[in-house]
Amino acid sequence: MKEFELKYGCNPNQKPSKIFMENGEDLPIEILSGKPGYINFLDAFNSWQLVREIKQATGLPCATSFKHVSPTSAAVGTVMSEKLKKACFVDDIEGLDESPLACAYARARGTDRMSSFGDWIALSDVCDVTTAKLIKREVSDGIIAPGYEPEALEILKSKRKGNYNIVKIDENYVPAPVEKKQVFGVTFEQGRNDYKVDMNSFENVVTANKNIPDEAKRDLIIALITLKYTQSNSVCYVKDGQAIGVGAGQQSRIHCTRLAGNKADIWHLRQHDKVLSLPFKEGLGRPEKDNAIDVYISDTPEDVLGDDVWRDFFTTRPEPLTAAEKREYLDSIEGVCLGSDAFFPFGDNIERARRSGVSYIAEPGGSIRDSQVIETCDKYSIAMAFTGMRLFLH
Repeated sequence: MKEFELKYGCNPNQKPSKIFMENGEDLPIEILSGKPGYINFLDAFNSWQLVREIKQATGLPCATSFKHVSPTSAAVGTVMSEKLKKACFVDDIEGLDESPLACAYARARGTDRMSSFGDWIALSDVCDVTTAKLIKREVSDGIIAPGYEPEALEILKSKRKGNYNIVKIDENYVPAPVEKKQVFGVTFEQGRNDYKVDMNSFENVVTANKNIPDEAKRDLIIALITLKYTQSNSVCYVKDGQAIGVGAGQQSRIHCTRLAGNKADIWHLRQHDKVLSLPFKEGLGRPEKDNAIDVYISDTPEDVLGDDVWRDFFTTRPEPLTAAEKREYLDSIEGVCLGSDAFFPFGDNIERARRSGVSYIAEPGGSIRDSQVIETCDKYSIAMAFTGMRLFLH
């Protein structure tokens, strides 16, 4: 297939629209089901690069959940605790422990479920049956993977009355080293961002604390590769092989740090015993539970705990999760990794990151206030590496 005609571009008024190879070669994809659109393909090609690079860098299966050309999360396939399974709404999935790929998607989808509603999925490995069963029950626009087990493909084809978007990518495809795009009729050309993130990216540790263990380096790899495919400015928090907070497209670095940190805090609080034991009414859907949890954790829990509304969600009225309880719980968190796609200009970013349990940081360095940022890290014994490489995406 040399080109594929799309229904329209980013918006219905943007016609005609198609994807094609400028050199006249075949597209590196097969469309196995559905008819993906313009934004679907933007998500597909960016998300595939992300999972492929994390798999190459860590050796672990990887999955990501994309919305509007930025990842809501990305994760590698490590075994999940029972508490984590419950927080991700996958404690009922049979055979989950035997499928690292399914664990990776369960983590990626479970991190920020509200943002992932109607996501585009990318898998680094051939989609197996367990992963397909997990995907089938979620609201999703489509998936890209290097292949599909026959039974898994049939499961996915049954979604959306047979119209679910399923794309197979040629895992051996290598794009041209120079890329182009047009804006306002003007053609831009640049070399592809082929910067490789690996364990060697964190050798320049500039803080007094020089100890960044291998597990933290793995998480920093996930953070930086996730940022490489996130609309800038961007910041990413990672814990235990899972991106738990992504702040994308903010004009101010501190706003990125706050946004991503708030998402990381929500992720942690979803695992609080009070949240895991919420007495939901039978038959309440996962999206409704997600919304209720988000409000319950928020500063306005009365919106789900009020006298006139709690019966819509719960069998008995839950006790609120107080501000003191939330702060105590979050203060117990440590070992979180933080990546930034450009330098931190002020120490306030570190102050905010510390409140979300950050112990390790990777950023390019190069600010005139680097010494202030390092000093703030040293105040909390945070280990920070300068990578020397900016990762903007626009």
